[in-house]
Amino acid sequence: MRFQVPQYIEVEDKIFGPLTFKQFVYIGGALGISAVLFSLLPKIIAIPLSIPVIMLGAALAFFKVNDRPFALLVEDFIKFHIGSKLYIWKKGTNEKKEEAVATGTGSLQQLTVPKLSGSKLKDLTFELDVKNQSNPITRDES
Repeated sequence: MRFQVPQYIEVEDKIFGPLTFKQFVYIGGALGISAVLFSLLPKIIAIPLSIPVIMLGAALAFFKVNDRPFALLVEDFIKFHIGSKLYIWKKGTNEKKEEAVATGTGSLQQLTVPKLSGSKLKDLTFELDVKNQSNPITRDES
């Protein structure tokens, strides 16, 4: 028995002409809000207020940032500003070595420096990593 496997499941179906359901809701909502603004306020006030609403509706419907919908960007923005900002850093397993190096009680014998070979880029990154540590470690160039 053969079954047909759906393909392109990430692509939303076009329901209202060239628009998907979400796009239709965003555009329809923006136009509805601007219609309410035009009916309640004088045109001189309604026009400047409805332009940003229509632009936001169009951005939510069509604009993408790094191949992600603009609605997700707005959602992440709101979550970031409303949510808590407590960040906790946990030290790794090298805690004792880091403490010994930071206090100066550890000997240089505890830290072994590997012999590097290969490209100059690897040597350069190793030297930069070593210089960022608090103790001076020198290595043989051979």
